[in-house]
Amino acid sequence: MKNEYNNEKVTNISQFAFAAPEEYKSMFVTDAPKRKEIILAKIGEVALKGLNRKNFEDLLIKNIKKKIHKLGRFEVVSSQSTIRITPLDDSVDMDEVSDKVSKVFGIVTFSRACVTEKDIEDIKAAAVEYLKPIFDKNISFKVESKRSDKKFPYGSPEISKIVGGHLADTFPNVTVDVHNPDVTVTVEVRDFAAYVHASVEEGAGGLPVGCGGKAAILISGGIDSPVASYMMAKRGIELTAVHFASPPYTSDRAEEKVRDLLEIVSDYAGSMDMYTVPFTKIQEEIQKNCPEELFTIIMRRLMMNIAQRIADKVGCQALITGESLGQVASQTIGALACTDEVADIPVFRPLIGMDKKDIIAISHKINTFETSCLPYEDCCTVFTPRHPRTKPKLDLVRKAEAKIDWEDMINEAVENAKITKIIRNA
Repeated sequence: MKNEYNNEKVTNISQFAFAAPEEYKSMFVTDAPKRKEIILAKIGEVALKGLNRKNFEDLLIKNIKKKIHKLGRFEVVSSQSTIRITPLDDSVDMDEVSDKVSKVFGIVTFSRACVTEKDIEDIKAAAVEYLKPIFDKNISFKVESKRSDKKFPYGSPEISKIVGGHLADTFPNVTVDVHNPDVTVTVEVRDFAAYVHASVEEGAGGLPVGCGGKAAILISGGIDSPVASYMMAKRGIELTAVHFASPPYTSDRAEEKVRDLLEIVSDYAGSMDMYTVPFTKIQEEIQKNCPEELFTIIMRRLMMNIAQRIADKVGCQALITGESLGQVASQTIGALACTDEVADIPVFRPLIGMDKKDIIAISHKINTFETSCLPYEDCCTVFTPRHPRTKPKLDLVRKAEAKIDWEDMINEAVENAKITKIIRNA
């Protein structure tokens, strides 16, 4: 069954191709002829939007341009639920562009593709030229096609049959397998041109950063809060980070670790401000004047209070934490209710129902895990009670807090917060 296309056996056509195996993907750029190469990025949830869909698409295009502008000049346009990214300089490194595009929220899949004329002979020639590095190997393949331009004289099944047959005839070492191929070649005939590609990469998904408003993330140096940052940015949230430092109990290396984590997150979330709040004085007052079993609850309440004031100051509409239900004593239902009581804006907890192993899996995916595991303690570990209260009563917590007038200390902490601009690869 060498050339199944010439025996009229063509499968149904779908919009997305299956990805080529990893060992084949690198072959597309090393020896391929100099046809114009672009990126076709498929939008995800944005395609489901109604009358305001263009606003989402425009924001997505803006985010893409911001992400790749240092790599060269590009034309970035939207058409038929696809973002077309065309380099205007021959020297552009498409490997770097692909890496940047893979981290833009709002893109569900993307492909590097060569551009051809909307002519079946040129499509055949382009497929042979562009795919030669991979088709020189002993592989199986199939062709899938999508004809968005209904004026094109060949239907999708015909395009697949013609191009597939031509590839099979040109490369005698390959075989056709329409059920489980090593490589799926995709031909797309669109409004202004046709495109050929043979791998589909997974995008970051989600919604464009900025479409969901602004929120302040309470960030520590642990595993959870960077993951929470990533997950809320994926829902379109623009982030401001609030970190609490307690020197000399915490070191400069601990703060540096948080900056490093935020830089990694900014690969996806974009640039952000980090507010480092001096928290030593407040923690020492808690330790001196509050019941030990309530140290952590009262500390969390004061953190929430300060974070909200910073959020109000910079126009954030919500707070974000990395808490997961039941993970530690301060993350029981009762404890969370006590901390939320001081907040006047929503508190988002994207990890609330997740197992630790699932959180760790995401931290590996976004490359924060190793940095999170560096041994620099944050202020959450300062004055940790030996027997924390897991079911605190709100009236008892308020009574314990009332022994101290916190207002001046809170205002001082907010006013003295240090602002650091987080920009990845600046």
